[in-house]
Amino acid sequence: MKYIISLVLIASIVSIIYGFSIKADDLTLANKCIGFGTVGIFLVAMPLFLIKVSKGKKMKDYMLNEENIRKMQGKDKETTDNQ
Repeated sequence: MKYIISLVLIASIVSIIYGFSIKADDLTLANKCIGFGTVGIFLVAMPLFLIKVSKGKKMKDYMLNEENIRKMQGKDKETTDNQ
């Protein structure tokens, strides 16, 4: 999975660089290359990376709910219930 993400990222960056380098010669092909490179980074490589990184993690730990707000503030549930 790591190699696929790296391959997509490198191909997208190369496509963007190639698009900017041929912009003076063929404007439509240059815009297509830049567009495909951008789509490759943001719609293919980034979701694959996020799936790879978040595998095995609990989403509940990252949600902002009342329990996690109290943990961030350093307050226990018992101290807020007594008041």
